[in-house]
Amino acid sequence: MWKFNGEEITDIDQFPTGTFGFVYRVFNKNTGKAYIGKKVLYHSTKKKLTQKELAEIEGQGRRPSYRLVVKESDWKSYWGSNKLLLEELKTDKDNFERSIICLAKDKKQLTYFECKYLFIYSVLEKPEEFYNDNILGKFFTKDLPS
Repeated sequence: MWKFNGEEITDIDQFPTGTFGFVYRVFNKNTGKAYIGKKVLYHSTKKKLTQKELAEIEGQGRRPSYRLVVKESDWKSYWGSNKLLLEELKTDKDNFERSIICLAKDKKQLTYFECKYLFIYSVLEKPEEFYNDNILGKFFTKDLPS
């Protein structure tokens, strides 16, 4: 279950129209450690057109060879990508809570807000408080002065 503005979010229809994804925080109530990440609500995949679908296409120009299929992501069951966090979740999922920090309308905005909150909370400088060990795969805890 996700929480946003004090309310439980269990269905995709509870998000405002036009929401692309969200920035979230997973909190371990036992240790006080948190993880901040981002999650999209929908995935687009290319699906090859069948012979029948290709035959139905009329008109001039180059015919497409695939179509885009949009489906809901695994946001309901998603907890994050950090290995240590996922290990701890295997043994004690009840002591974790998930909350949505903010919503984003597109991919660029989602990445911006994730970075914004990672820097606001200084996650790389506080390894005792956060599971995050990098930002965008470019900035790492290990590269900071100790």
